[in-house]
Amino acid sequence: MTTASDRLLLRLEWRVLRRVDGRIQGGYRTPYRGSGMDLAGLRDYVETDDARHIDWSATARLNSVQVRQFIEDRDLTVWLVLDRSASMTVGAPGRGKHDVLSELALVLARLFGRGGNRVGAILHDGATARIVPPGTGRVHALRISHELDRASGPVASTTDFAVMLDATAAMARRRSLIIVVSDFIGTGDWDKQLVRLVHRHDVVALRVMDASDDELPDAGLIVVEDAETGEQLIVDSSDPLFRARYRAGVDERDTVLAQTVRRANVPLHRIDTDQDLVEALVRVVASTRWRQS
Repeated sequence: MTTASDRLLLRLEWRVLRRVDGRIQGGYRTPYRGSGMDLAGLRDYVETDDARHIDWSATARLNSVQVRQFIEDRDLTVWLVLDRSASMTVGAPGRGKHDVLSELALVLARLFGRGGNRVGAILHDGATARIVPPGTGRVHALRISHELDRASGPVASTTDFAVMLDATAAMARRRSLIIVVSDFIGTGDWDKQLVRLVHRHDVVALRVMDASDDELPDAGLIVVEDAETGEQLIVDSSDPLFRARYRAGVDERDTVLAQTVRRANVPLHRIDTDQDLVEALVRVVASTRWRQS
């Protein structure tokens, strides 16, 4: 029987995968030395080396036998770190942040898995994690989607990104590409955890945001609720002073996030819930260095 995930994947395969597949497949490069196509450098010849790799020009210049080393192509392990905290439930029905996260998880798992790469998922609700071990292929992409559907019940945790990144580091034993999909709304400092993760892995951040994360409606007295803690307040959304303070808080939040990822040299891409997913992913793929040099 065809499920909602099956139907969604069919639609995404037609709309997204054919646009971005060629930009990623074969485009990942590891730091391992081997028999790939890209030159990594030269070293002294030893008896076990293949004579075909001798660089005769360098040998004559250096007066010692030199062999060429190459970057070795290897299959990639990808970990999708998916934020399922309470703030990810914000947005219009059917097109909230969780819906966009689900589509991104499905298309990324299918995109990377098509080339034989292994894709795993860490579903984090702000405090605890559910793990989908790395696998490949279409069925595995659907498994990740099904796990997200199973885990789509109410959550009330404030996101602790330090815990989330520590859980990711514990699962990703070999060098991997880590794609964090989150709104990055949470508490605590997580600079050190991010830097440690980047030292071992390639990390890309996809920030899923809704218009309500940035602006309050000008509607007089309204009840606002903290999406992470559930705390409610009555505020005058028409008060210019309150609106200015709210805007300043949003700007400060964004500035801190930008500084955190910049210090760790992690690319950060924003994807809005009202944005076309095809255009968003094409832009992300085109501007991200998926190769590890």
